[in-house]
Amino acid sequence: MKSEIHPAYETIKVTCACGNSFDTRSTLSGDLSVEICSACHPFYTGQQKMIDTAGRVGKFKAKYGIKA
Repeated sequence: MKSEIHPAYETIKVTCACGNSFDTRSTLSGDLSVEICSACHPFYTGQQKMIDTAGRVGKFKAKYGIKA
């Protein structure tokens, strides 16, 4: 690979909203924050968990004038 045209491949820290954090390699220059990771995702934990989407639905309804 040509070193002058590819971004640097660095180690970054990924932090989840649940508090879990881990290191990975990426071309991003800074740390990364995510909402869901393998430590809290229902597929990996086997537990069903409701994600709050009411705020987004309410915002959509208010924006387009839809009455409930």
